[in-house]
Amino acid sequence: MTPSTPFYSTSSTPAVMPPFPWLGLIVLAAAVFLSVTIEMIPTGLLPDMSAELQVGEPLIGLLVTVFAATVVVLTVPLAALTKRVPRRTLIVISLAVLAVSCVLTALAPNYGTVLATRILGGAAHGLFWSVVGAYAGHLVPKEQLARAVSISVAGGSLAFVLGVPLATALGQAFGWRLAFAGVGVLTLLGALLVWRFLPPVRHHAGEADAAPLRLRSDRTFVPVIVVCLITAVTMVGAYTFYTYVAPFVTEVMGLPPSVLSPMLLAYGIAGAAGLVLAGTVLGRRPTIGLTIALVATGIGVAGLAVFAQVPGLGIACFLLWGTAFGALPPLLNTRLLHSASSRIRDAAASFYTTAFNTGIGGGALLGALLYNVLGPAGLPWVFVALLLCSTGALVITALVNRVHR
Repeated sequence: MTPSTPFYSTSSTPAVMPPFPWLGLIVLAAAVFLSVTIEMIPTGLLPDMSAELQVGEPLIGLLVTVFAATVVVLTVPLAALTKRVPRRTLIVISLAVLAVSCVLTALAPNYGTVLATRILGGAAHGLFWSVVGAYAGHLVPKEQLARAVSISVAGGSLAFVLGVPLATALGQAFGWRLAFAGVGVLTLLGALLVWRFLPPVRHHAGEADAAPLRLRSDRTFVPVIVVCLITAVTMVGAYTFYTYVAPFVTEVMGLPPSVLSPMLLAYGIAGAAGLVLAGTVLGRRPTIGLTIALVATGIGVAGLAVFAQVPGLGIACFLLWGTAFGALPPLLNTRLLHSASSRIRDAAASFYTTAFNTGIGGGALLGALLYNVLGPAGLPWVFVALLLCSTGALVITALVNRVHR
C-alpha cells in the first residue's frame, strides 16, 4: 500500500490499517500555521500599520476583510480550474504565492499597494484551504478522522499561540514590514518541507476518467451545506470581535499596549488546550461536542463583555473564550468530513473554506461598520447574538435528523 492508495477496500479481503501518518500531518499542520498567521497578522499589528500608512484602524481591519473576501470569491473557481492538479503540488504552489504576497506587503509604499498584495495572498490562501480541508480525509480512514483533523488544524491554533503574538512582538520591536517579510521567508521554507515530507494522495475529482460530479444529487450535499452555514454565522460573530481585539484590550479592559502580545499569546495557548479537548474528548461525539464548544464560547465572550474592567474575571473569561473557540475549527471540520461522502469530500472542503472565510471577511467588515457605532465594548455582544443563532441551528438540525432516522 502506497500513500496514494485509498484506505478502504471493496473486496471481501479486510483492509489492512496503515500506520498513522504522523510526519505528513505534522508538516500539514506547519503549513496551516503559516497560512493562518499570514491571514491574521494585521490584527496584532493594526495600530502600527495604521500609524505608518496614515489610515484609520478600521481600514487596517478591512485588510482582513479583503483577504477573506478574495478567498470567498475565488476559492471555488480556482478549485474547479485546478481539480486535476495533484493535491500536494497545489499546496506547494499556494504556499509559495503566499510567501511572495508577504514580501510584497513588506515592500508596499502605501495602503493601496498593501491592499493589492492582500488580494494576491487571499487567492493563494483560498486555494490552499480548498486542498488542506480534505487532505486529512485522504490520508486516514474515517475512524481516525477526528485525530487527523485535530493534528492538521493544530497549526491554526498554534498560529494564535505563537504566530500572531510573535509577529506582533517582532512588528512592535522592529516594524511591521519586517514581521511580514519574516513570515514570508518561513512560508517559503514551509513549501519546501511540504514537497519533501507530505505524502501524495488520490482524490476523486482529479481522476482523468471520472464522470462529471453532480453535487446536488449526492445525498450528503444538504448536510454539508448546513455545516457550512453554521460555520459562516459563527465566524462572522467571531471576527466581528476578534479583528478589533487590540483596541478592546487597551481601551475597554484598560490594559497597556505592552500587554497586548502576552494576551494574544495566552489566548492562543488557551486555544491549543481547546484543540486538545476537541481531539481527545469532544470529537468522539461531534454534534454534542460542537454544541458544548459553542455554548462555552458564548459564556466566555459574554463574561468578558460584562467583567472587562475586573482584572481577574475579565482575563479568566478571555481565556475561556480562547479555550472554547480553539475547539470549534476541528469540530466543525470533523463534522463536515463525517457529513460528506468520499465522492464530494474535496468539493465540500471548498465550500467549507468559502463559508469560513465569508465569516472572517464578513465579521471584519461588520466590525468596521459597527466600530464607530457601538465602540469596541459593544462588539462582543454581536458575537454572542450570532453564537445563539448558530447553536440553535445546530440543535434543530440534530433533532430533525434524529426524527428522520
